[in-house]
Amino acid sequence: MRIAIMGAGSVGCYIGAAWAAAGLDVVLIGRRSVRDEIAANGLTATDSEGRRIEARPDEVEFSTNPRAMAKADLVALCVKSHATDEAAKEIRKHARRDAVLISFQNGIGNADRLKSALPAFTVLRGMVPFNVARLGNGRWHKGVTGMLWAEDHPATRGLAEASGHGPGALRLSNDMIGVAWGKLLINLNNAVNALSGRTLLEQLGERGYRRIVAASQVEALELLEAAGIRPAQIGPFPPKLLPHVIAAPDFLFRRVVLKTQKIDARARSSMADDFAAGRPTEIDWLNGEVVALARRLGRRAPVNERIVALVKQAEAGVERSWSSDELREHVLEGRALPGFGY
Repeated sequence: MRIAIMGAGSVGCYIGAAWAAAGLDVVLIGRRSVRDEIAANGLTATDSEGRRIEARPDEVEFSTNPRAMAKADLVALCVKSHATDEAAKEIRKHARRDAVLISFQNGIGNADRLKSALPAFTVLRGMVPFNVARLGNGRWHKGVTGMLWAEDHPATRGLAEASGHGPGALRLSNDMIGVAWGKLLINLNNAVNALSGRTLLEQLGERGYRRIVAASQVEALELLEAAGIRPAQIGPFPPKLLPHVIAAPDFLFRRVVLKTQKIDARARSSMADDFAAGRPTEIDWLNGEVVALARRLGRRAPVNERIVALVKQAEAGVERSWSSDELREHVLEGRALPGFGY
């Protein structure tokens, strides 16, 4: 199986390194800056569980030209959600019509957009439950636990068998919409982390920030129930318990979550990385998905609306690191949700 990783940034480089280490034939397709960094240093992928993959520059096939996907049996799409339409154009131009595409992107609707733009291709849904930090000098680090998910299909069954039980292991599901919403509930923390200006471990260690995340999750869960959508369980806690767990007192959260979910001290959300690099964020495909669902139901999602607005301000250049008290007052407007103590 020949695999092209399109959008070989942090997540793409980590996945590509993991699959190549498992013996798969992988080509990375990405920016020149990433290619040059790997050419000078090789590629090193590590994770919070102590695993390490090292490849010399000559062992990494990296291209800045989308034509490199021409011989791929499978294309793993890891571009940011706002680049989906442009990626679809390149895939239509260069990929084989019998190639299988897997969307390893945030949000709910990217696979549907790809199917609409590429009706001749087989498009499958994927999910990445972890974040990857680019540390420089050819090093990428997966800072939290979790394994890749993909839609059950003969191609992904073969990929799951070939990737084995290592860092590139693949879990298959017939309910990827539920999986996507289950992941999005967890990813509602991304914006809060970015707005806090702190590492994930620092931000999650402060209950004030977690209460904001929990309030956004409660809002999302109410809308999902109204829409008849059942989010899948991603990780150790059922979706309906997530707000209770994340808003728990600090001593309980540290004991139940931080001791069981390995979070590296260097880990930050991908949105925090976007802030630091001055890039557009994926807020429209995270909290914005909750806002869009509310509109389709003729309702509102005020907590998520305010978070989206703050991220948009940051994208426009209004730089600010919010304390938990400031952010909670702004987003929740001093309100408490019954039964949760937010």
